[in-house]
Amino acid sequence: MFAKIEISGTIEIVTGLHIGGSSAFSAIGAVDSPVIMDTRSKQPMIPGSSLKGKMRALLAKQYNTVWKATADDDAKCLTDLFGSAKDHKESRILFSDMFLSNLEELKNLGLTGATEVKFENSISRTTAVANPRQIERVVRGAQFPMQLIYEFSNDIDVDTLLQDFKILKEGFRLLEYDYLGGSGSRGYGRIRFLDLDAVPVIGEVDDSVMEQCRAILEG
Repeated sequence: MFAKIEISGTIEIVTGLHIGGSSAFSAIGAVDSPVIMDTRSKQPMIPGSSLKGKMRALLAKQYNTVWKATADDDAKCLTDLFGSAKDHKESRILFSDMFLSNLEELKNLGLTGATEVKFENSISRTTAVANPRQIERVVRGAQFPMQLIYEFSNDIDVDTLLQDFKILKEGFRLLEYDYLGGSGSRGYGRIRFLDLDAVPVIGEVDDSVMEQCRAILEG
């Protein structure tokens, strides 16, 4: 049996989100730390790699017996799901980049765009000299449709599939109580996941199994 299951939902920004883009060619007086943008729409995006990396790091803290800095020490259930370069394991779960979907709604609320500029100062503890900077953030309320693809093949039984879904759900929950992007200790990057669902898009998966998968995501 071979099937692909699409896990969908929406990431909503709860507090200003900063996932940095390049400022190599910024003009004098421009924002010091811009957010990463989709080059086609010129609107902010969330790279799939940012979501995957943060979820895996949070899950590693929970599932690993001893926390170490390298991903090579991840528990087997995580390397089976997310893959492992060391063990030449492919990931069962594929993450896609996410693009802003509610720009018009934000504009209807009186905003001029999907980002804001936050002015901050870092203070030298030795000289007390302030170093002002401008950090661009995606505004709260911005929404990004999410699509993950789970590969369900012959070497995965139903119990393993359900365990993987429980791990993913736990990753979503951990991330809602942590942050995505940078400067989380200063209030940035709180998010929430909305309308999680799962449907087979290639191949067939028993309806009762899919109901269990949806129940895990909704729990």
